[in-house]
Amino acid sequence: MQEFDLLVVGGGPGGYVAAIRAAQRGLSVGLVEKEKAGGVCLNWGCIPTKAMLRSAEVYETVLHSADFGVRAENVALDFGAVTRRKDGVVKNLTDGVAGLLKANGVTVIDGHARFTGPNTVDVHPNGESPLGEGGPRYAAEPAGGQPVERVTGRDVIIAAGSVPARLPIPGADLPGVITSDGAFGLQEVPKRIAVIGGSAVGAEWASMFATFGSEVTVVEMASSLVPIEDAEIGKALGRSMSKSGVRVLTDSTVSAIERAEGALRVHVDGAKAQQLDVDVVLMGVGRKPNTASLGLDATGVATDERGFVRVDEKLRTNVDHVYAIGDVTGRALLAHVASHQGVVAAETITGHEAHIDYGVVPAATFTHPEIASVGLTEATAKEHGHDVVTSRFPFAALGRSKTTGDEEGFMKIVAGSKHGEILGVHVIGPSASDLITEGTLAISLEATLDELADTIHAHPTLGEIGMESAMSALGLPLHTAPPRRR
Repeated sequence: MQEFDLLVVGGGPGGYVAAIRAAQRGLSVGLVEKEKAGGVCLNWGCIPTKAMLRSAEVYETVLHSADFGVRAENVALDFGAVTRRKDGVVKNLTDGVAGLLKANGVTVIDGHARFTGPNTVDVHPNGESPLGEGGPRYAAEPAGGQPVERVTGRDVIIAAGSVPARLPIPGADLPGVITSDGAFGLQEVPKRIAVIGGSAVGAEWASMFATFGSEVTVVEMASSLVPIEDAEIGKALGRSMSKSGVRVLTDSTVSAIERAEGALRVHVDGAKAQQLDVDVVLMGVGRKPNTASLGLDATGVATDERGFVRVDEKLRTNVDHVYAIGDVTGRALLAHVASHQGVVAAETITGHEAHIDYGVVPAATFTHPEIASVGLTEATAKEHGHDVVTSRFPFAALGRSKTTGDEEGFMKIVAGSKHGEILGVHVIGPSASDLITEGTLAISLEATLDELADTIHAHPTLGEIGMESAMSALGLPLHTAPPRRR
């Protein structure tokens, strides 16, 4: 039996970060992981999708290279090469994480952890089942017979992550109905695909396949795509996708899927009932905690009605010396939140101070155009009792956007009307995921519109949009017409 000061169950962006920080603080650390280091983010989510989306971006650029005075002939997509490049990127990063764990003295134990008590797990072999849809990631019980070893920790961090959710729709179990994990197993670009769910996951896959040449339909039950974003952002994405050929069905739900005439027939209920015949149906409707095979009952930790582990502000569960971080907590299912939670948990265990502010968490969706946001939307700011002023500054008014030819989108700032405190920043457009960092820092430092407007930004850059948006919110724009103040 192996014994550690800290035992981490799960090696995703929360688990491996927690393990490294705890080891840096002098603890002996064991980490149990049934796949490769990096978890969902590196193996099944953030990294592989972004690698493929980059291929889509390059393909789109080359198709329109004549606009930049560059002639390219016989341009074609090699989907096999796209997936091979994705696999190479993933391997490079997972190998890098494995190296970091080793360099920091973390003991990695390969296998499937099943709790036998709050501080003890039995590590089972994974078996020979392929990973992905239907593999050991989804098994109700770990593969293999007898446990290969028992592992204990004085303190334990549960970092088991999440898996894609499936809606209980008749026909959801038919061949060709996949989740985001299953999409990585596609051998070719589907000719016709229906994406159920227009939030971040569904929108990214829809954007990618549309660029690759699929006939794409997105079905979203809310009134706009990416419904957790500011309403103006969701509507702008819907318009952009529609212009690029994606069929967007909002205020709509899927009632059934059936096999008909060599296709999957999707029954959609909305303003009018309709049927879609497609080759693949992708469910991008959210995620659920990956706890089905953990033996969590043996720990005594409390969960909510959805199965997510309850934690306090220091990531402590109701059981002494047992912590939980990342998607399994249900706080914010984002890799960067999991990593920060990992730091907070490790620092708390080792007697150091750390905290996380869930009110200042940036989010990014890598559609084309990209979306990123932080803080309050206009609607939520008003719900919180704020009297607000807003501004929208277009990328088309930036010199840098003109030079790159990527002019679609805008930045929207939501601020308090009395003091000008920045409450929310929302971006749709080029490099939105990079630009949102300024908004995150502004809210964290309680910056005002005046302070952002007075900060000199390099020219010509996309980053100038933050300064210009602040000036517009103040009613003093230099490079666009005065905005309508609200």
